[in-house]
Amino acid sequence: MSRIVVVLNGPNLNLLGKREPEIYGRETLADVEAECRRLGAELKLAIEFHQSNREYEIIDWIHGARERAAAIVINPAAFTHTSVAILDALNAFGGPIIEVQISNVHKREAFRHLSFVSAVASGVIVGCGTEGYALALRRIATLIGEDKG
Repeated sequence: MSRIVVVLNGPNLNLLGKREPEIYGRETLADVEAECRRLGAELKLAIEFHQSNREYEIIDWIHGARERAAAIVINPAAFTHTSVAILDALNAFGGPIIEVQISNVHKREAFRHLSFVSAVASGVIVGCGTEGYALALRRIATLIGEDKG
């Protein structure tokens, strides 16, 4: 079985650490990627890490994961609340999907309470800061099982 995990990040996450650090923290997306790769190696997971401000690129990465990846970790950012297209792409993916939200969206504006992605996610991690990515990878490792090789 594949041990590839595709980690997807939506719009404005390229500004992580600079944009609203009181909400999202001071870690950069490069810091998050480095931690995902470090933990992935520990868990024997191959990490593919992407960020885009373009909805179609995220959809293309989801489609590309269908035939070769075991799981997806996705922080859709603002697309969480707006993208039925990302939901549809995720619906076509057969493996586990974990949604990550850095901030506690339930303590924020009402429009942030709706997540299209949660409807298809195997799990949702909200409000744990960037540590949510590590929690997601640990859960993925459990869901796809121990390495039999």
